[in-house]
Amino acid sequence: MTASKPGDGPADAAARGLEVRLVERLAANSLEEAARILGIEAADIVKSLVVKHKDGSFLFALVPGDRQISWPKLRKLLGVNKLSLPTAETAFDATGYERGTITPLGSTSPWPVYADRSITGRRISLGAGEHGYSAFVEADALTAALDAVVADITEPI
Repeated sequence: MTASKPGDGPADAAARGLEVRLVERLAANSLEEAARILGIEAADIVKSLVVKHKDGSFLFALVPGDRQISWPKLRKLLGVNKLSLPTAETAFDATGYERGTITPLGSTSPWPVYADRSITGRRISLGAGEHGYSAFVEADALTAALDAVVADITEPI
C-alpha cells in the first residue's frame, strides 16, 4: 500500500475500512489531564511512538498511556540488539507528524506497527495527526487494519 499524504489519517483510515472518530480537545499538561478532558482512563490513551532500528528504518509502537516500552521485550521480539527513540525532527521526517500528534494512519511511510497486547478489546484514543485533536477507534479494528503485531512490548511506568 502506498502511504497517504502527511496528515491524511482520515483518508488512510477510510481506505482501510476503519471507523475513526475525530474529537477536538483542549491542550493538556499531563496524561492524566488529557484523560480527564476526554473522559477516559489514562490506559485508553495510546501513544504512537516512533522507534528507530540501527539500520535506519523505523516502526510504530502503540503503547498505553499508563505503560512504557520495555526495550528488552521489543528487542527480543524483533531479534535485534539496538533500538532507539529518534529526535523529534527525525520522527517528523519519518512520519510527516509532529510529536504529540503521531499516528500510523496517514504516515508518509507505512512503517510496521507493533501494539502492546493490553490495548486489545478496548476503544482507544490516539494521535490524530494534528494538535488539538484525538482519534477514537476500536483497538482490535485498528491493529487488524494496520496488520500490526500484537505482543507484550511494555512494562508499568
